[in-house]
Amino acid sequence: MKRMLKKFFLLLVIMVCAIGAYIGYQVWQWHNVPVILKNSKIDLTIPKGSSVKTVADLLISNGVEINPTIFTLYTRYTGQATQLKAGAYEIREGQTSQAIVDMMANGEMSKRSIQFIEGWTYKQIRRAIEKHPDIVQTLGDISDTELLKLLDAPSSIQSMEGLLYPDTYIFVPGDSDKDIIRRAYTQGQQYLQQEWNKRAERLPLKSPYEALILASIVEKETGHGEDRGKVAGVFTNRLNKNMPLQTDPTVIYGMGDKYQGRIRKVDLQTDTPWNTYTRNGLPPTPIASPGLLALQATLHPNEHKFLYFVSRGDGTSEFAETLSQHNRNVQKYILKKGE
Repeated sequence: MKRMLKKFFLLLVIMVCAIGAYIGYQVWQWHNVPVILKNSKIDLTIPKGSSVKTVADLLISNGVEINPTIFTLYTRYTGQATQLKAGAYEIREGQTSQAIVDMMANGEMSKRSIQFIEGWTYKQIRRAIEKHPDIVQTLGDISDTELLKLLDAPSSIQSMEGLLYPDTYIFVPGDSDKDIIRRAYTQGQQYLQQEWNKRAERLPLKSPYEALILASIVEKETGHGEDRGKVAGVFTNRLNKNMPLQTDPTVIYGMGDKYQGRIRKVDLQTDTPWNTYTRNGLPPTPIASPGLLALQATLHPNEHKFLYFVSRGDGTSEFAETLSQHNRNVQKYILKKGE
């Protein structure tokens, strides 16, 4: 009987040691051995409300070779099972099971970016958002009026044009088009109010929105940094003298899809709300999204007597105080070039 008990206890000890060794090996492997992936990088999205078992199943179905039982038991033992956060994650070669769990528990989600360029129209920005594969589309064909209400924009603003600040926005895959637009709108309003509060004195602008409109024209008229303040100064001088701005980008904007790459004389004579040849003052809305430099130039224009400018064809402009000087510049830089 004693022999049998000794054998039993010996077998029990061996079993306990074997189980302990197995568990110890699994724990060591959990912390030190990279998981096997079917690809070098795997994008995984965890839906909201997912249980730890669901997360384990998602890992396996997406090509991450883990032991689902150990995954479930170990995360529950460490308390991380309740900390796994919904979102998009990027799993790469070399990560251990523990590294993957830590990443999900800490919410270290994969990032994406989208860039809006200075001078883009609202239509171009919406197109970029719609084409981005990691942005969830929720807005459809929403009207400007409806979207402005969602953004809590002032009721006096009737167009989305110019309101989305051009910048690079970092986001998590699964963010919605509304999320991105709200961020760009909020950032634009912050910059606009910040610069408006620091504006120069005696500007012919009555509100931050008027500054945004003029800044959008400055943005479209020149990409040459040294000319930006001078161009803003020309428009400021014209507004002070109640002269029409006579700027081609506003005409182009008013033409919409009719614009085919060039402006004809009849286009300059065809009245639209944005035709600054047929109407004095500012157009009713911005014509694009201006960057911070264009906004700063608009609110701190160079002081000079120039009333005209013409492109030299190399990105810079030639300025003139009188119409006769301007006509000579047009002859030199536009008409002769055309010949």
